[in-house]
Amino acid sequence: MASLLADAAISQKIASEPWPDDVCLYQPYKLQQVLLPDNAQCLAVQCYLQMCGLPFRTVLRTNAEHMSPSGKPPFLRAGPYVISEVEPIIKFVSTKGHSLSEKLDRPQQAEMKAYLALVQGTLGNAELYISWCDPTTASEISRPRYSSPYPWPLNTVLAYRKQWDVQNQLKALGWCSKTLEEVYDEVDNCCKALAQRLGNHHYFFKQGPTELDALVFGHLYTILTTPLTDNCLADIVKEYGNLINFCRHIEKKFFEERERGPKD
Repeated sequence: MASLLADAAISQKIASEPWPDDVCLYQPYKLQQVLLPDNAQCLAVQCYLQMCGLPFRTVLRTNAEHMSPSGKPPFLRAGPYVISEVEPIIKFVSTKGHSLSEKLDRPQQAEMKAYLALVQGTLGNAELYISWCDPTTASEISRPRYSSPYPWPLNTVLAYRKQWDVQNQLKALGWCSKTLEEVYDEVDNCCKALAQRLGNHHYFFKQGPTELDALVFGHLYTILTTPLTDNCLADIVKEYGNLINFCRHIEKKFFEERERGPKD
């Protein structure tokens, strides 16, 4: 009971404070270091904050993963609070009074949560599998990029430890035993479900963008733009024209137009 009261008091304190002016989103360097799975998560958070219209600054750090409270990027520093990973960051933003899904009714919120789980559980695991369980991708892309900030022999030790950790995580989820073709089939089925839900609309719900739109954009855009050893993963997404149009719309509305600023 004391713990619940303490949590309620903390939530009330967070809610009473305005959004800080110096919020920073920490993530690895994109060009030299970040890998497919982490880049998707970072982009999803950036997109969500843009959709909420909240000011923030992106800070690149080679050790962003090790700075993160959960050991996973990205993480947000907002005043005295440090929050890592997509879902906790969205909850924190909601506590501050900025929620994109409060306009949905209960059945729609339940549906949104189901699709969020589908995206993280399928696209997220597929990105981890391809990055660390596919031998060619792991040796040619993942280990070199992951280890790039560190000197030898630390770079080799850290890269293989990361690969071992991810493979154990995927083993527990039943993904490590899949073949590459089975992983591609999972991605295709996920994209098919998303394409059917999206239809010809700009967003997944008629009320406007939600965290589902931000998460889907983060994963799909990253898959489409990240160089891998082949184009098989991106080619699956390209089979769904409405998902491509969705990515173009989100990129234009929440990134390109924001960077240009208001017209005179």
